[in-house]
Amino acid sequence: MKKILSLLVIVLLAQTIIAQDKSPVQFVFSTQRTSDSLVQLIISAKLEKGFQLFGVKKQSVEDEFISSLQLDNSTSNDSISEEGKLLQIPSVDATSPAIRVYEDSVSFRYFFKVNASDSAILKGSFNWLGKLEDAFPSGSESFAVEVLPTSNDVVEDNSDIANQTLWQIFLLTFLTGLLAVITPCVFPLIPVTVSFFLKRSKTRAAGIKNALWYSLSIIGIYTIPTILLVLIFGDDILYQISTSAISNLLFFAIFLVFAISFFGAFELQLPNSWANKADQKAGKGGLGGIFFMALTLVIVSFSCTGPIVGTLLGQTSTGGVSTAPIIGMLGFGVGLALPFSLFAFFPSMLQSLPKSGGWLNSVKVSFGFIELALALKFLSNVDLIYHWRLLDRDVFLVLWIVIFVLLGIYLLGKLKFSHDSELPYVSVPRLFFAITSFSFALYILPGLWGAPLRHLSGFIPPDGTQEFNLDALKYQLNSGTKESTTTLNLAQPPQRLADKLHVPYGLVAYFTLEEGMAAAKALNKPIMLDFTGHSCANCRKMEKEVWKDPAVLQRMKENFVLVSLYVDESTDLPIKEQYIKKDGDKVITEGDKNLDYEITQFGFNAQPLYMFLDLNGKPLSSIKYGYDPDIAKFIAHLDAAKAAFDKSK
Repeated sequence: MKKILSLLVIVLLAQTIIAQDKSPVQFVFSTQRTSDSLVQLIISAKLEKGFQLFGVKKQSVEDEFISSLQLDNSTSNDSISEEGKLLQIPSVDATSPAIRVYEDSVSFRYFFKVNASDSAILKGSFNWLGKLEDAFPSGSESFAVEVLPTSNDVVEDNSDIANQTLWQIFLLTFLTGLLAVITPCVFPLIPVTVSFFLKRSKTRAAGIKNALWYSLSIIGIYTIPTILLVLIFGDDILYQISTSAISNLLFFAIFLVFAISFFGAFELQLPNSWANKADQKAGKGGLGGIFFMALTLVIVSFSCTGPIVGTLLGQTSTGGVSTAPIIGMLGFGVGLALPFSLFAFFPSMLQSLPKSGGWLNSVKVSFGFIELALALKFLSNVDLIYHWRLLDRDVFLVLWIVIFVLLGIYLLGKLKFSHDSELPYVSVPRLFFAITSFSFALYILPGLWGAPLRHLSGFIPPDGTQEFNLDALKYQLNSGTKESTTTLNLAQPPQRLADKLHVPYGLVAYFTLEEGMAAAKALNKPIMLDFTGHSCANCRKMEKEVWKDPAVLQRMKENFVLVSLYVDESTDLPIKEQYIKKDGDKVITEGDKNLDYEITQFGFNAQPLYMFLDLNGKPLSSIKYGYDPDIAKFIAHLDAAKAAFDKSK
């Protein structure tokens, strides 16, 4: 009985939240080109029963009972039109004009001059004024809609986004390289190596030159193999490896072994013969000898830097930018090599370095906890691809909470491993790192009940794998509305893969193009193609940061048929649908088919990718819209695709 009462309370709370969020008027903003130089901004308003909306035209100069449009830029409009069910309510004062309001629905059309060869973004807010019995509620609705050129050859310039992504990758990997310096495999070598260069060189300038060459050699050792791998096997080889189920399973095993090694169970290192041979050649002197000194450092420090390098390669390869792994290794190499050059320039700084000791082993063990958490991430990717349901979102979060709580306990000295030194007191850095670890565990704790955890959306399993999710409850309640029932009656519900795949927020999605196309024809709606993947971190970020926005969600539900195509889905195709590509590779699984379709039709192989099709399967826009967390831009793109579909009818 208590459980039933608790559930009723939850449902009532959810309904209350929905009722509070619901506005008496719902707006849709779109654009339509009427000529080579004229564009309409269409504001469509759907009104609740009993609610009335004031128009935008003044009856007199003093008339203040109107709704109004406010643009962020200086774009001027030529004229305004209103279309809807108009009511004229007599004024109390006989000398004043009647009050003009609309009920049921109304559309306002603003006309702007935009040349056919130009593009523009109309951005601003619509300040509405309504009438509900004796009350006059008001509000403001922000919008941003895109006006595209009439040319069909328009291609979106994503260079700014790509460059920003590459800079972020470089900065992240650079900081990671600096962090790797304080590992017990690298840190003790800094004073020894720098002192060797300065003492061995005849002049200080020569010592600095040798240290610089040493640093450049380290950078080259990390970067050049990545470049060669891309050149030999193609710019998507690392992406293909990082999204492969077998690769992810292998990464899980490797990271698990590294974590156990960091905890002190055994010492993991490359064969000693490699380091010995490199060390022998390093003793020959010259630039070649210095290069082999750098190679010796890379080999000797592998047990500490190997897992970090593997993690960076895995994460940067899934970003959809072919040069990202190269930039990542460049950043890591620069971060790792910088201290050697810096101390060569300023040798007096060596005296300020802390002495090697037990704290280095603490750093190594702390990395072990982090490696264990990352290992679960790789296993989660495999779990999603094969639908094992071993690491659902709640199970995954429980394991992460335990790991980071144990890390905090370890940093406070309450948990010890075999190689740890005695800890007479807790230092200030240890205390702050422990606070960070406990805080992170506390932050993800509400996720067990469905908290969005937006900042971790690219790392944890999707919401659909969690059975009890309070955040999703309001979407589940809305999914049974009259509108959604009518939609399902007009079109066949999803069949294929619907028992394995799910999309969030109460959206209805088809998982094959054929089923989606049939539904689109039945509903007379355009198709929104969502190329996604189980291991696609940016796909989950788009869902959490963009799809969840009420304005975006409303457009996706009402204006499009969503078709989510998973490029790493492991389910086998029916025998009759399997085929051989032009290059001789077999297409056996649903994921193989979806990826081949993405590449052959759109020349793209990264996810997410959002494309829009008409009822004949032809693209409504040539823009390849990928990861971009700008909500206003995504809304403008959705409205542009809908307008293009309406124009093609």
